[in-house]
Amino acid sequence: MFKNPVLDKLSRIHWSVPLVIFVPVVLFFLYRSIFTLHLGALVIAILFVAAIFLWTLTEYVLHRYVFHTQLPGKLGRRIHFVIHGVHHDYPNDTHRLVMVPSLSIPLGIIFYSLFWLLLGPVYACPFFAGFVTGYLIYDMTHYAIHHYGFKSKYWLNIKVYHMRHHYQQPHKGYGVSSALWDAIFHSKFKER
Repeated sequence: MFKNPVLDKLSRIHWSVPLVIFVPVVLFFLYRSIFTLHLGALVIAILFVAAIFLWTLTEYVLHRYVFHTQLPGKLGRRIHFVIHGVHHDYPNDTHRLVMVPSLSIPLGIIFYSLFWLLLGPVYACPFFAGFVTGYLIYDMTHYAIHHYGFKSKYWLNIKVYHMRHHYQQPHKGYGVSSALWDAIFHSKFKER
């Protein structure tokens, strides 16, 4: 993708790297929620699940309005290619299916800061743990969609849905882990 070998290396990532980076983050914020902030199990569970649900909307918005937005001009086309176009051109490249840390870590800091401002320092902890869990589910699902042969009808449906986005209608079907927001925002696939 890049003529510079260092930049090209930085644009590639093994699928397990987000787990190595963010599972400890989830565990830290859950530990803090329980043992430092002394939140109850019900409060933690509600905030955790609500955050996973918010992640599905975030995933949809990022995919539709950031990853598929093409800025004008040659520079705009290049930025789009680097952010997401390369994935559509090479959808089976095993090292370009999960988000690189140079993007995921700053986004994580931004989202945590936003939750801290909106929910306060106490409730932001379990909420952020759930949000990061949603992100990890998305990243692992996306990798699996491209590289595993599913036998389960549920997973096959998710895979077929995403493959339609790649190979038939790239401006529809932005949900990767869920088609819910495509239904709500009228971006479901047109039946053929």
